[in-house]
Amino acid sequence: MNALVVVLGPTGVGKTELCLQIAEHLQVPIINADSRQIFQELPIGTAAPTQEQQRRVKHYFVGNHHLEDYYSASLYEADVLSLLPRLFATRHTALLTGGSMMYIDAVCKGIDDIPTIDDGTREWMKKRLAQEGLPRLVEELKVLDPEHYQIVDKNNPRRVVHALEICHMTGKTYTSFRTNSTKERPFKIVKIGLNRHREQLYERINQRVLLMMENGMEEEARNVYPKRGLNSLNTVGYKELFDYFDGNIPREEAIRQIQSNTRRYMRKQLTWFKKDGDITWFHPDNIEEIINYIDKYV
Repeated sequence: MNALVVVLGPTGVGKTELCLQIAEHLQVPIINADSRQIFQELPIGTAAPTQEQQRRVKHYFVGNHHLEDYYSASLYEADVLSLLPRLFATRHTALLTGGSMMYIDAVCKGIDDIPTIDDGTREWMKKRLAQEGLPRLVEELKVLDPEHYQIVDKNNPRRVVHALEICHMTGKTYTSFRTNSTKERPFKIVKIGLNRHREQLYERINQRVLLMMENGMEEEARNVYPKRGLNSLNTVGYKELFDYFDGNIPREEAIRQIQSNTRRYMRKQLTWFKKDGDITWFHPDNIEEIINYIDKYV
């Protein structure tokens, strides 16, 4: 039976180099599962695979979209499921790796059949967010879908706006479309989780942010600054630098906030992944142990 190997873990854990070695061992390309590395304009701040790494192993879903493009976990699910049969035609194993929880779940478990938002509703809600602000829309969601209001990330405009788009477009609650049922897949799924000691992760994240700044992240952020209103730029690393460009905080504070917010995101990823009992956990340095585990199951 065909098998999809999924290597996941928090930001900064060390997925990239390990997965290059796994891909070379399996002689397969890498299917990337990172909701920000898909954007061509953000290679540095999203720690996307470098050109050299992409020459070493073919990658899918890296820099294949622009900031203005609408993309979602649902579209990613459809794209990956259409790609996998082509990959399985030559090898019986495929490799997916990343840290975007929703993208990984979309492929492994399936995503609820939530209606596609029409352009009119999307534009209307986009204007409302700009004019009325997020707190006002959060209060509206409390009225229209109190159940989803209890669990939604109230600081994430994309999540709040999407739920309201569904409410207004369909006349039903967003909750009514969420079944949380796992879809059957015509392939075996082998999940491998990567983790390190918390303090080690913190230090790696802090150093990685400094390295990104050395490698030109500030210039990258300045290049996209005119488009700062796009949801694709509502992203750790860019939000803080935009605040610095606006004169709200000094550069050193922007860097400190990027480090702090990245560490917070890392904790959120681990909390999400730890709920999944199908994941077998390893330290990323134990390459031989991980490859032996994969070989046993695929």
